[in-house]
Amino acid sequence: MNLIADTSVWSFALRRVRPDSGNVWLKAFRAHVDLTDNILLLGPIIQELLEGMRSPSEVDRLIQELAPFPFLPTERGTHIAAARIRNACQARGVQAGHVDCLIAAACVEHGFPLLTADADFVHIAKHSGLALLPPIPKI
Repeated sequence: MNLIADTSVWSFALRRVRPDSGNVWLKAFRAHVDLTDNILLLGPIIQELLEGMRSPSEVDRLIQELAPFPFLPTERGTHIAAARIRNACQARGVQAGHVDCLIAAACVEHGFPLLTADADFVHIAKHSGLALLPPIPKI
């Protein structure tokens, strides 16, 4: 299965000094890796993960750990769809960030579900075609 893991999930997996092995999102991420699911990366997710790293060596380590995962570029239409998702959310009183809407638009465009611990995506999904994965995958 192809899927996108949001920054929140990647952060549990890669940015913690000692990852919490009991975290349901980390368990789900690892289960998808074990199932050899294709977990794709988007530019904004890579950028969010690398921002705020304390040292160049931490940045380099993270870049190396992300390298095996395929990169999904966004096109002009993806950004237009993101703006439409954000407008639809705002029209219904839902505050949705630019990056979250871009992630949602890429998922919808390619038909990939999103694995995320960020509750904002639950609200975005209500006003778009975004499919969310549960924290525990069916095996």
